[in-house]
Amino acid sequence: MRVGAIDCGTNSIRLLVADVDGAELSPIDRRMIVVRLGEGVDRTGAFSDAALGRTFAACEEYAAVLDELGVERLRFVATSASRDVTNRDAFVEGVRDRIGVEPEVISGDQEAALSFHGAVAGLPARLIAAPRLVVDIGGGSTEFVLGDEVPTASVSVNIGCVRMTERHLRSDPPTPEQISATEADIAEALDRAAGVVDWSSARSLVGVAGTVTTIVALVHGLAAYDPAEIHGRSASAREVAEWTDRLLAMPRAERAGLPVMHPGRIDVIGGGAMVLRAILRRTGQDRVVASETDILDGVARALAV
Repeated sequence: MRVGAIDCGTNSIRLLVADVDGAELSPIDRRMIVVRLGEGVDRTGAFSDAALGRTFAACEEYAAVLDELGVERLRFVATSASRDVTNRDAFVEGVRDRIGVEPEVISGDQEAALSFHGAVAGLPARLIAAPRLVVDIGGGSTEFVLGDEVPTASVSVNIGCVRMTERHLRSDPPTPEQISATEADIAEALDRAAGVVDWSSARSLVGVAGTVTTIVALVHGLAAYDPAEIHGRSASAREVAEWTDRLLAMPRAERAGLPVMHPGRIDVIGGGAMVLRAILRRTGQDRVVASETDILDGVARALAV
């Protein structure tokens, strides 16, 4: 069965078209457009007209791809930024008009479960000892999911690369005071997460989404962003901490010159790196394994059931 999965988050909107045959998922097309849908949402509580315009333009592009590739089933999920905005109806109507399906504004728990299934199914078991803690660092939120083959506990907290950047890291590069305020914000969120998910039993840490994959690419000195080279590779807690300090000290132009840096991640990678560094410190894990399979793959697999 040929299925299509679309994930619309705070920072980007992503598409996966895949053929699913039993447990086998064969990607046909995977792409991402940075639309920054959640731009300003932490401050205003609503999507801006500009952000909606960028998102709807991406939807029109994806609609053409879906038609060309003959997708039989489609699911569109929307995450953190879409949960609490006052003009959610305008977003839903705009997506439906362009894609032909109603976007599902899923809960943090649903997002966590789909991310867990997508990440774990896509990695060899030898790389990720169970129980596994899967972390999905998005633009507006971060999900923590603990489990073996299925999730046993999960929580979503409102720390993400866009939210931390807009809330605190406004200078270029950020000031020590802004970095301290970010650390305090992240620590408070991790306190809440630890009250729901007991990650002390986790034997491995799996990271999904652009913050983790970009930092792993930086750690390994890749000449370009290559998902096949990144998937299944790891970065130690020390390497993540070192790169976080380096990114926070760099001006924007220097970050933009890094060969693996997506243009839409230049402004927010420092905030995301701080979240990842804090997670490694707080959980006591000595490394994070990057997964290029994530919520999209979880959605695609669920469509074929």
